[in-house]
Parts: sequence; structure tokens; C-alpha cells
Amino acid sequence: MDNQQLFEDTICAISTPLGRGGIAVARVSGREAVPVVARCWQGADLGKMSSHTAHWGRIIDNADGSVLDEVVLTLFRAPRSFTGEDVIEISCHGSPWIQQQLLRVLVGCGCRIATAGEFTRRAFANGRMDLSQAEAVADVIASSSQASHRIAMNQMRGAFSRQIGELRDSLLEFVSLMELELDFSEEEVEFADRSHLLQLATGIHDTIDHLASSFAVGNAIKNGIPVAIVGETNAGKSTLLNLLLGDERAIVSDIHGTTRDVIEDTITIGGVLYRFIDTAGIRDTADSIETLGIERTFRKLSDAAIVLWVIDGTTATSDLQAIASKILPRCEGKSLIAVVNKDDIIDPAQRDSTRSSLQSLLPQGASHVFISARGNSNVETLLDLLRQAASLPENDLGEVIVTNARHHEALTKASQALARAIDGLQQGISGDFVSQDIRECMHYLGEITGEITTTDILTQIFSHFCIGK
Repeated sequence: MDNQQLFEDTICAISTPLGRGGIAVARVSGREAVPVVARCWQGADLGKMSSHTAHWGRIIDNADGSVLDEVVLTLFRAPRSFTGEDVIEISCHGSPWIQQQLLRVLVGCGCRIATAGEFTRRAFANGRMDLSQAEAVADVIASSSQASHRIAMNQMRGAFSRQIGELRDSLLEFVSLMELELDFSEEEVEFADRSHLLQLATGIHDTIDHLASSFAVGNAIKNGIPVAIVGETNAGKSTLLNLLLGDERAIVSDIHGTTRDVIEDTITIGGVLYRFIDTAGIRDTADSIETLGIERTFRKLSDAAIVLWVIDGTTATSDLQAIASKILPRCEGKSLIAVVNKDDIIDPAQRDSTRSSLQSLLPQGASHVFISARGNSNVETLLDLLRQAASLPENDLGEVIVTNARHHEALTKASQALARAIDGLQQGISGDFVSQDIRECMHYLGEITGEITTTDILTQIFSHFCIGK
């Protein structure tokens, strides 16, 4: 299907989730949306309806003239609609059969079933939003925590786009001065002080780097901060996971080596999503299956941002050094929390000895806590330590945090191009070479907002959207 046909067709889709519910909403968009829907509508005259009004009526099955359903129709006239075209939303009863028949009737009246993300793609094409805002629509729908929702809403409202636009405008002024000098190169006229340009370029470069560096936090918020639960066998790792999740997710047994594979699940703490990974207990074993589980434990440990090292408090004094030698070298650069379990059956002397040993063993910045996973004691302290270990900035609606891998890649390339321009200014390189690097930086920033893009990129982006959005 070519682009011309793509935007001339009137499209329709169910925009609510599949399945049975109280209501379902079918969305229709296109220049012919009003006359197309009028062919199956029994109610007030669609041609005379004002924009942003809702009306009760009936959908008529043109195949036999029967009433398919009583519905509420809402009209949004161009350009004041999501797509920038005439849009009609039909709220029908949520029977899956009614939904299927409604789409059949609409197709019979002249609609085409929309492709994935086609409504949002039309919104982008019609200038209702830029590409980064369009991608944020999908992030809002997929948000699974308060933090990820707020970041996506911030981006959808255009905070990221505005910052990128300001950077491009500054670079455009920069490159215009450089290229103007080239037109007067024989007269050796200098339109901009090189030290001022260098200062400007350095400031823009710092801003781009700051945005790019926020991706580590943004990606964790969007997909869940990975937390590996590791330790020796029978220390209470699975009991702790079940306690945190509030569900019997992992098998709990007094038999050593019960957990032989990785178990993952998520929980929201303080509005932030955490992805907990329960791993096989670390010990010397001849069991080949258990050995594979332990190997996976070490792989997951390397992927984690936070490590919960669960320690059996009843045997800690004898086993602590041995297990530390296997875990601590793999925790460099990660937030580490030592969780001494079974505190309800530890005597005071043993507790003091374990605390003293941990203080000498743990690296700087690591913390420790004594809990009873089975007795549900001191868990709130552990949750507080998890919040601190996440090291997330205060996420208000004015803050820009990058969560999209495509944006991060473009920012990284923009930073590299601008770094070459800064080096050129410092080295006194000809203005045409510096100008080329600046324009390359602008190109990558333009890719983020869609000012510079290709059909292949757009197809790839919108193919991940759900049908009806």
C-alpha cells in the first residue's frame, strides 16, 4: 500500500481491549468518515452535528436492515481530533460478537480495517504531534507504574520535543554564522567570535550528554529496575520473593537446591516498578541441572542493577566468607544490600557477630538489614533500602528523562558529531568542516522528532502499536 492510499482511505478499528466488557469503542478516521458512518447510522443528522458532541442512536446492519446495537456516537471534526482528520468514535455494548459485526458493517460502508498504529501515524503525518510524542502514546498505554506513566505523559505533552527543538535552533544559528563566513572567505570576515561559539557548542554538548545519560534511569523505570536475589541454598530467597510479591510464586522447601532455574516477577514500590529475579542457590554441587541453574544465577547477577544478597543468619558466622568470595566480585558497580534472614531465630551474640563480619566484608556504599521473611519482620526497612538503592531522581512533570532506545542512539551520535565540531573549533579547523559536523548533529536530533526520517523508520516504529491506536 502506497502512502497516498494510506491517507486517503477511511479506516476503522476497535480501540478498546479485545474481549467482553461493559462497552467497546470503535474508532473511524478519514476525510470521508462522516458520510461513511452515515450509511449505517440511525439518529441525528451527522452532517449537522457540532464537533466534540455525543449522540445516542442505532447502528443498522445494511445486509438485512436490522438494528445491530444501540450506541453513543461522538464526533470530532478536523483538524481538532486525534488524527487531524474527521474522527468518529462509536461506543457499543462490549459483546465480542457485536464488535466483530460492527467492524463488518463499517467495512461494508466503505471503511478499511486500520493497521497497527495507523491512527497515531496519521496524527504524526497531519502535524498533530511529532515522532517522539507519537512514540510516547505507546509508552503511556504500556506504562506499568506511576513513574513510567509520568515520564511518558511528560514526553507526550512535548517537553522532550521542546528541548530538542531549542537545541536545534541554537545549532542552526551556530551553523548559519559559520556558513555565512564561508561566503565571505576571501574578505576574511569573521561574523562570530570563536570563543563564544566554542562556549555555546560546549553548553549544547553538555545538555545532549545529560539527556543521553538519563537513559540508564529511564530504561530502568520503563522496564522495571532489575533486582537479583542471590545467596546460598536454603537461605530464604524464595520465601523473600513470595513475601515481596504477596504470592506463592516460588516453591519453598527445607531441601537444599529446590530453586534450579530463574524465576522473575515484578512489583511496584513507591510508584516505581522493580523486576525481582529469584535465582538458584550458590553452592558446590555435582548435580548437573543445579550447576546450570547456578551458572544462570551468575549471568542474572551481571544484568542486575540492585543485588539482594540473602544470608542465612543461623549459619552466617561459618559460611559468610566463602559465599562472599563468590558474590562480591560480581557486584562491582551495583547497589548491594545484604539481607540477613531468619532474624527471629538468631541469638543476640550471633546477630552481633554477623553484623561485625558484614561491616568488614561489604564494599563502601553497600547496606545490610536483618529480617525474618517467614515472620514478615523488618520488611519495611528493606523496602526503604530498595528505594534508596534505585537512586532515582525526583520525577516531576517538568523533567525530561529518555526512555526510548532509538532516542538514546540518536543523542549519542549527535553528541559524537558535536564533539568533533568542538575539537575543530579548538584546533582552528576550517569552518566548512566544523559546519558539516554541526549539521550532522542537527540531523540526528531531527531524527528524534521526525523532522528527518524515512518510511522504513516510521513503519518500524508504528508497527509496534496496537490496532486501534
